[in-house]
Amino acid sequence: MNASSSSGDAVRRFIVENQPVRGHFVRMEEAWRVLRERRDYPAAVRELLGEAVSASVLLAATLKFHGTLTLQLQGGSGAVRLLVAQCTHDFRVRAVVRADEERLGAPCAALTADVFHRLVGAGGRLVVTVEADEREARYQGIVPLEGDCLAACLEDYFASSEQLPTRVRLAADDAHAAGLLIQRLPGRRGGAEDTEARVAWKDAEQGIGAVMRGDLLGAPVERVLARNFGRQDLRLFSGAPVRFECRCGRERVAGLLRALGADEVRDVLAEQGAVTVTCDFCNRPYRFGAADIAELFADGGRADAPRSMH
Repeated sequence: MNASSSSGDAVRRFIVENQPVRGHFVRMEEAWRVLRERRDYPAAVRELLGEAVSASVLLAATLKFHGTLTLQLQGGSGAVRLLVAQCTHDFRVRAVVRADEERLGAPCAALTADVFHRLVGAGGRLVVTVEADEREARYQGIVPLEGDCLAACLEDYFASSEQLPTRVRLAADDAHAAGLLIQRLPGRRGGAEDTEARVAWKDAEQGIGAVMRGDLLGAPVERVLARNFGRQDLRLFSGAPVRFECRCGRERVAGLLRALGADEVRDVLAEQGAVTVTCDFCNRPYRFGAADIAELFADGGRADAPRSMH
């Protein structure tokens, strides 16, 4: 296995030599710490958030695009009403959860299958949206949250939306968030080559199934792959850095206020003395006083102002 070592938060790609099998491995430490310290979540919700952020990086790593990938868990009857994890093409991440702690019930120490179902409930959906800047294109795939964990739901997504056999492992704790993904790519059918490809894929499935949670969170990626995929000739590529970065800004918030309209914004100003908008992702407040609002609507507002903050 050829490898170039990397330190810090990174996502790394690997392939099985001469076979249509590829994989990606991500582990975050600093990015995860900075992201999760923005809000205080219950332990099980925090673990699910870490898994979702890791999943968003893995999904983005499988694509060739320039833009943003958004993974959403739209909860049904469970405690999590909405979870949003975003990753850009260059692996800048941010995420937020809206959860009803009363629905979660007693504190949960681990994200078991039972706890996962309590979090997402019945009728929830997994939504993956890819917005590519260069083509102004938007792709969206939706699957029900019917698995016993987020990884299983992602496998359902790939089976239905991408038609690619995919296996996923995800994990998170207070220190790290990590994930491992393998895929069988389309290849030639029939003959010895197809038999070899099927054997390689079966070995890869067995390998990812044997990966321990502790190794996923803490062991060097080289050791994880060597220990669990040792029967295969792997090539491990150098890593791409992953970092937390919120893309909010005063201009974006100003566009949101203009989209709301002068009358509504001025009503808030009259009632509160200022208009303050706080970013859901990073908790940064943006305050607009009377002079700011007057300047904002001096030209009557723009009809093409953006209606959401990304």
